[in-house]
Amino acid sequence: MTARTTRRSPAMSRLAAVGSLAVAGALILTGCGDQTDSADDAATPAATTASAGASAPADLLPASIRSKGEIKVGSDIAYPPVEFKGEDGKVIGIDPDLGNALGKVLGVKFTFQNGTFDTLLTGLRSGRYDLAMSAMTDNKNRQDGVDPETNKKVGEGVDFVDYFTAGVSIYTRKGDDKGIATWADLCGKKMVVQRGTVSHDLAKTESAKCGSKGKIAIEAFDNDLEAQTRLRAGGADAGSSDFPVAAYAVKTSGGGKDFQLVGEQVEAAPYGIAIAKDNPDLTKAIQAALAEIIKNGEYQKIITKWGVDAGAVTEAKLNGGS
Repeated sequence: MTARTTRRSPAMSRLAAVGSLAVAGALILTGCGDQTDSADDAATPAATTASAGASAPADLLPASIRSKGEIKVGSDIAYPPVEFKGEDGKVIGIDPDLGNALGKVLGVKFTFQNGTFDTLLTGLRSGRYDLAMSAMTDNKNRQDGVDPETNKKVGEGVDFVDYFTAGVSIYTRKGDDKGIATWADLCGKKMVVQRGTVSHDLAKTESAKCGSKGKIAIEAFDNDLEAQTRLRAGGADAGSSDFPVAAYAVKTSGGGKDFQLVGEQVEAAPYGIAIAKDNPDLTKAIQAALAEIIKNGEYQKIITKWGVDAGAVTEAKLNGGS
């Protein structure tokens, strides 16, 4: 999935055991299965973490969604292994698999609809989507509807049900790292990113610190696959994406011969399922359904299938990002 987040704190951090993911064979396993309509008993969400209760998740769904039997999901479907199209054209990946599992608990179908990443929250606010699920980082700016660059409110905020944790990685052409091991090493060099992501914001922040070393020349694209193509062709010195996406590109692009990871992950933070603040019943239902699939083991099966165990969560938190 690229670094699909607005800027978090500048401090660097590393996920435990994260290095093993880059070579995990599970990253290239096949994607999601068929969706079925069923519902299981699950916990009723508390204020911040789902806990045991009597109501089934399906009972918490808004009547309008129950009657349609469908949840429309806004997603940038070009972000393997989080969400992308397989060889048969079907949408597969971590998010679609989790959507299928949540749908079984809720008794509805999760339908993923493609959109560019930086328009997903606008589509959510306008009612085009019921929720957005696209490796989107949960942070205060998005919760409050604030533009991170201007610090001005640009729209209604959203609520997040957190379902994964990931940091940001730098990658280069294989065997040609240009001496890059940290973000500071990118000064005076050119990098590619996906527009509107944490990689994009972090690149701008780090560039402002470069001083006499020269700023970072940043080329931003609508999706991460376009950025990878540019780097592969020699049009930049490095790229940056969320760790699962970067690791997947390193593992699969050119049969593992195109790219390599450099340095450590930074900016570890939760991915969240975004839901409009004026739809609290849907938020409660999604939170309860996530708690249920964590409890019954389906969540862990999906995370393990895609080789991203280091990012697994153990509880369904609401608005846990900072």
